[in-house]
Amino acid sequence: MSSVIPYTVEKRPDTGLNNVKIGIWLFLASEVMLFGALFGGYILLRVGSTEWPHGSDFGLSVPLAFVNTLVLISSSVTMVMAWASLMRKDTRKYKIYMFLTVLGGVGFMVIKSIEYSAKFSHHYYPETHNFLALYFTLTGLHALHVVAGMVVNAYLLWPGFKMWETNPQQFTNRVESAGLFWHFVDLVWIFLFPVLYLL
Repeated sequence: MSSVIPYTVEKRPDTGLNNVKIGIWLFLASEVMLFGALFGGYILLRVGSTEWPHGSDFGLSVPLAFVNTLVLISSSVTMVMAWASLMRKDTRKYKIYMFLTVLGGVGFMVIKSIEYSAKFSHHYYPETHNFLALYFTLTGLHALHVVAGMVVNAYLLWPGFKMWETNPQQFTNRVESAGLFWHFVDLVWIFLFPVLYLL
């Protein structure tokens, strides 16, 4: 009996996808349910409140959040370019674009830490108000996802890149799956930005 897992590279005949892509889509479906439940909680608390504050009441900075939005969108573009570079077998460009993607995640986290520091310096904590409880829960969970994506992308940039020499197609599939996760993280922020900072 062979110990090789089938369909890690080739597509399954029943779904037209390989196992990696099926796995990442199932994982992302569970993530949609997680963030969907939190957004649902936000809607219920906001609709049920007679006086819901605006983000600016607690010092939320729209310019900083807008810069973070641009940083994440840019890093999604570089993630696509990293994958496309592998498809063209241009590993030099792959490394440049993947490095820029990781750097975008670092930039996002630096800006987020500045924002959190400003809240804590004004003694704004999750227990201060329901709005802040939701703000810290949603943005904190999102930040954990950004860190997880950065770790995976950094692994694929440095130690994990060895797989390119032995199995380039499987490595490219892994980068594509990491990209799908990174785009999901970006998409969640695109919803968080208007809901928490603008409405």
